[in-house]
Amino acid sequence: MTIKAFITGGTGFVGANLVRLLLQEGYQVRALVRSQSCLDNLQGLNIEKVEGDLNAPNLAEKMRGTQVLFHVAAHYSLYQGDRQQLYQSNVLGTRSVLKAARQAGIERTVYTSSVAAIGVGKSGQIINESHQSPVDQLVGHYKKSKYWAEQEAQKAAQNGQDIVIVNPSTPVGPWDIKPTPTGEIILRFLRRQMPAYVETGLNLIDVRDVAWGHLLALEKGKSGDRYILGHQNLSLKALLEELASITGLNAPQRTIPLWLPLTIAWIEESLLASLGRSPSLALDGVRMSQSPMYYDGTKAVKELGLPQSPIKQALQDAVTWFVNHGYS
Repeated sequence: MTIKAFITGGTGFVGANLVRLLLQEGYQVRALVRSQSCLDNLQGLNIEKVEGDLNAPNLAEKMRGTQVLFHVAAHYSLYQGDRQQLYQSNVLGTRSVLKAARQAGIERTVYTSSVAAIGVGKSGQIINESHQSPVDQLVGHYKKSKYWAEQEAQKAAQNGQDIVIVNPSTPVGPWDIKPTPTGEIILRFLRRQMPAYVETGLNLIDVRDVAWGHLLALEKGKSGDRYILGHQNLSLKALLEELASITGLNAPQRTIPLWLPLTIAWIEESLLASLGRSPSLALDGVRMSQSPMYYDGTKAVKELGLPQSPIKQALQDAVTWFVNHGYS
């Protein structure tokens, strides 16, 4: 019997890759889309689209008739001014979606959290699912909102709902429509707008492996557990050198001291934003780069069979997608 999957966030980066994988694997897909959503990432796909909002009172009705739920949708912003929207979408939205899933008789849910909810290790230490930074030490409202949203999923699981939590690290690859902050780095590199870099690091994973991680979590994950969907820890310098070898462009050789972007971001968010100008640099984004964000995805590899595709190919595919879609 064909399994019907309900997905939130299907128009986004991870969601668009997950929708394609579900169709490839024989699932029927019903996607929740907002009235103002850009639907380019779902164009031409054989799916059912239902219009609605994470906090809509009739959400359970829209889910009825599907068996499994992938709650991928989240508001992503590192700007201080978006604080209220972050909690409204990520925390209250997750509470609403999980309540609707219970009412609609959804058999199993995969909730997309983030390594942002876990926090970071001290001075570049590689951490796994057992780590939890105190919530007051999580940098910025995005990370805090993802922490509290994950608590909603944990509470629902403790109350008997079958919910598996996945925590993607930094996905790269095709369909990065917005784009993500990592996509922005790739684009700035392609446009030769990156004369220097800050010394930091992150964990990268092919976005298609993240999609597989969701499906494997549905099939094999333990309810109430969380699984880091990550692969390779790379310094930002090493990432830029990979992009240089892919594109033939020169990687920046100079580092800039962190105080410089911190000062610029503070001026933009504190002063220019109050004058009605959109800041180009998020203060929380710069603050995050103070600590390398390194993770260990061994649990998902061993327990779920998470694939670990080469990062160079994922970067190559991201570059190709951006170029083919007129971003660069």
